[in-house]
Amino acid sequence: MEDNKDIITPDSSEQEIDLLELARKLWDNRKTILKWGGIGIIAGLVIALSIPKEYTTTIKLAPEASQSGGSAGNLGALAAMAGISPVGNSGKDAVNPQLYPDIVNSIPFTLELFNVSVTNADGSVTKSVKDYVSKDLSAPWWSAVMSLPGKAIGGVRSLFSSSDKEGEESRKPDSFRLTPEENGIVGALAGRVSVDVDGKTSIISISVTMQDPVVSAMLADTVAERLKEYVTDYRTNKARSDLSYAQKLNDEAREDYFTAQQNYASYMDKNQGVILRSMRNEEERLQNEMQLAFNLYNTTAQQLQMAKAKVQEITPVYTIVQPATVPLAPSKPSKMMIIVGCLFLAVVAASAWVLFGRDLITAFKNKDSVSEEKEEADTK
Repeated sequence: MEDNKDIITPDSSEQEIDLLELARKLWDNRKTILKWGGIGIIAGLVIALSIPKEYTTTIKLAPEASQSGGSAGNLGALAAMAGISPVGNSGKDAVNPQLYPDIVNSIPFTLELFNVSVTNADGSVTKSVKDYVSKDLSAPWWSAVMSLPGKAIGGVRSLFSSSDKEGEESRKPDSFRLTPEENGIVGALAGRVSVDVDGKTSIISISVTMQDPVVSAMLADTVAERLKEYVTDYRTNKARSDLSYAQKLNDEAREDYFTAQQNYASYMDKNQGVILRSMRNEEERLQNEMQLAFNLYNTTAQQLQMAKAKVQEITPVYTIVQPATVPLAPSKPSKMMIIVGCLFLAVVAASAWVLFGRDLITAFKNKDSVSEEKEEADTK
């Protein structure tokens, strides 16, 4: 055990000497580190002030809790009272809430937001979301500088192209074939509109980030309404198709019943007091046809009511937990975080320069000077 202690002690002492040497070296060059830190703070201020303010609006929805037995049992009881056996039940939701983010970020859903009208903060200008995203959103100055080569190339290409810009602007957006401008707007909206679903509480959070607080709130409210309409249409599509078919059958049965009823009444009016057997047979036939038509009409009417109840049953209901509210404070950028991050990077870079960078450069210079002197000596 004593031998092991003897072996470990020199290593630890050398390590302490190295750390102390590094700390002394940093302390001796503290002015350089402070200068670099000041430059980092200035750079952080420039970056923080150059990034436009962004406002985020969040809406929270609570979907209706699915019931496996309650609503299905009520519908089955209604069918039993009507003497009808229900073909199927409501089952589970065909649109899983985990798919809501993919639905909102899909191209068809985003294209439907292009023509939504929004108003700026002072209420003076109303324009479409497409125009707002393509013309009113600002970017940091370095983004404009980096995009100058692409704009110059695009300008040169436009001189030699014969495309009809007015026709492109007036065309209706097509998800099958997007223009470069439309594709850019779709990408921008996909990055600014997000949906998150809590797996435990099933709370749906819809967040929209825009540079104008009013636009953010209006678009968030529109996205929430469009999402509810999409899910409702998807879930009730089959039931509404069944309802339309049941309505058609009921209308046809009603016409047949009215026709049979009118034929029976006309026959009875024309043959009052007749005692011939053949006339009685015809009377019974018409009466039976009228009764069959009535039974069919009654059955289709019950099926129609069942179809209406089915549509109402599976229509989803969403409770607004947190409505859209115009944000008062920007959500980003976090100026303090940017400044602290730039300061940290500057201090780390200065420390690396003081500890390693300066010595490496000095070593390279000495190596080059020694090699040059050696070459001169060899030439002599």
